[in-house]
Amino acid sequence: MRKNQLLNILFALSLLSILGFSYVSKLSERSPITSCGEWGFFSSKDQKYYTHPDKIVVKPWVGQHHVYGLFMIPDGYLNDILFTVTINKTEVHCGIIGYGDRKFATGVNTKPGYYLIKGFLNTRIALRLILQGKGDQLKQPQNWKMGYVNQK
Repeated sequence: MRKNQLLNILFALSLLSILGFSYVSKLSERSPITSCGEWGFFSSKDQKYYTHPDKIVVKPWVGQHHVYGLFMIPDGYLNDILFTVTINKTEVHCGIIGYGDRKFATGVNTKPGYYLIKGFLNTRIALRLILQGKGDQLKQPQNWKMGYVNQK
């Protein structure tokens, strides 16, 4: 009788451990916070150019992937993997570039010889900034910046 109880307890603990681990790993996959590491930015001997988004969408209450900027980059140039959002000249947050339709986006007319890149900012970061009263600064294009270099 005792042997069966011990086996049942061990089975229940194992099951709870597996379920807990899978839940925590799914949480970490949903919305990772990107740190501003050197790996995300090109260091080039040639001139590096910077651009600001042509359109910014800030709708974190709609869900994940609804805080982004649309950057226009000239053909033949490589963009950084990350972009920065700077609030109050001291608070810097990084976002990551997502690739999708490179020529068309609602509300943005792509110039000839250019392509569009969507840069996503983490939803939790956006919500925190809005709750701190910095939502207007988040919507200002001059606070978003992405670098690019000539592809040779």
